[in-house]
Amino acid sequence: MSGVAELTTRIKHLIVEALRFDGMDPNSIADDAPLMGEGLGLDSVDALELMVALEKEFGVKIENQEAGRTALRSVSSLAAFIEEHRTGAGIPGGA
Repeated sequence: MSGVAELTTRIKHLIVEALRFDGMDPNSIADDAPLMGEGLGLDSVDALELMVALEKEFGVKIENQEAGRTALRSVSSLAAFIEEHRTGAGIPGGA
């Protein structure tokens, strides 16, 4: 499994766990499906919970609303954001 594929898989599992989507298969979340609104259906509270989980898991912090809109567009956009901003040890490709 490539680094990006592994990262997107980890993100999908984190979404299901952090947002307590019991019974949802993480693999059913499409990489490019919208996370907010019509796609996965996340709302602002879900987004906040997900941002906290991302910071704990990957050591990345979404600093403002504009960055949040871009990063939380899809699993793929989250993976790109994490790849660009990761700082934690023990993360594949991290510092």
